[in-house]
Amino acid sequence: MVVDPYQGAMQKLLEGLHDFQATVFATRREFFEKLALGQRPEALFITCSDSRINPNQLTQADPGELFIIRNAGNIIPPYGALMGGEAATVEFGVAGLGVKDIIICGHSQCGAMKGLLDPPPAEQFPALRSFLGHAEATRRIVRENYKHLEGEALLTATVEENVLVQLENLRTHPVVAARLARREINLHGWVYKLETGVVFSYDAKVGQFLPLGQQPGAAITGIVHRAI
Repeated sequence: MVVDPYQGAMQKLLEGLHDFQATVFATRREFFEKLALGQRPEALFITCSDSRINPNQLTQADPGELFIIRNAGNIIPPYGALMGGEAATVEFGVAGLGVKDIIICGHSQCGAMKGLLDPPPAEQFPALRSFLGHAEATRRIVRENYKHLEGEALLTATVEENVLVQLENLRTHPVVAARLARREINLHGWVYKLETGVVFSYDAKVGQFLPLGQQPGAAITGIVHRAI
C-alpha cells in the first residue's frame, strides 16, 4: 500500500502554503521581490524552538526585519565552547548584517528549562543533555539561590536566570564585545508569558523583569536578580 505523504498535518501545511502563495505573496509581490535583492534586519532575535512562539507574530515584524536563532532553551554557548550554528549566526548577524539590537527571549513553560531542572534520560536524549550543559551556570544559580522555591515559581526563576546567563555568554563573542565597547549595539533580555501574551524585559536598574512599556513595580516575579 502506498501511503500519501501529504495527509494529516502535512495536508494542513500544504493548504497553508497554497493560501500564502495565492493571497499573501500575490498581494505583496513587489515587497517580496525587493527582499530577494538582500536583507537588512533590524535585530537579532534569539529564542526557543518551542512551537508556541512565533517571533514575527509576537513583534509584528515583516519578513526581512528579524534575523533569528532558535534552539532548545534559547541558549548561546560561550565563544569557543561550541563553534557551531549559534556562533556563526551571531557573527554574521552583527558583522555581516549590522544588527543594532540583540534580543534573547525566554518563555514560560519552557520544556528545555524543565529539562535543566530535571535532566532527561541520557540514553534517549544524549544530544539534548549535552547542549543543556551550556546552561549549567543557570542550573547552578537556581540550585544555590532559589532553594525556597518550587513548582511554577522555580521554573519561572530558571527561565529568567537563563536569559541573563545567555546574555553574559553572548558578551564573550568577540564581534559582540567589540560593538558593545563602541556602544554600537544593545542587548535585551525578554521573557514571554504564553498564558497572557505579555512580554517582560529585564531592567538592570531595578534588577527585575518588568512588562515592556510599564514603569518599575510590576515585576514578573518578586525575584531580584543581579545586575548585568
